[in-house]
Amino acid sequence: MKEKIIEAVGNKLDSLEVFIDDISYEKVEGENTLTIVLDSKKMIPLNIVVMATRILNPILDHLDLIEESYTLDVYAKSKKEVEEQ
Repeated sequence: MKEKIIEAVGNKLDSLEVFIDDISYEKVEGENTLTIVLDSKKMIPLNIVVMATRILNPILDHLDLIEESYTLDVYAKSKKEVEEQ
């Protein structure tokens, strides 16, 4: 799934200077959740995460990879996550 999403997104996030770092699909607090983690060479402000989500939503809808209903959770990689790597 991760590869298909990254391939479909292609360079559509380049104008925001962000890229997809990780994708996971799992139950979170009982809800099916597709989590997309964004990364960048610089700090990612919230408005960029919102803009990226608006780009990703129609792409994911078009791909239709997940049959059941799910929550899309898009967030920026935190400094702590970067330090742990």
